[in-house]
Amino acid sequence: MITQVRAALPHLQSFCNGLELDRRAVVAGLTLPYHNGHTEGVNTRTKRIMRQMHGRAGFDLLRHRILLQ
Repeated sequence: MITQVRAALPHLQSFCNGLELDRRAVVAGLTLPYHNGHTEGVNTRTKRIMRQMHGRAGFDLLRHRILLQ
């Protein structure tokens, strides 16, 4: 399938090469029921809080605000 896409759409050559190099991870990501969605959500929330508080407070206040939410 990847070979067919590579032949039909040459502008996706680099993308297809990346898929081939990491084929096991791609298959696992599409077939296994596990995911890291919760972790990514926590990271996104933490980054949002950090952006909102930029330049206003130090680490202690940031830590306190994250723990309260």
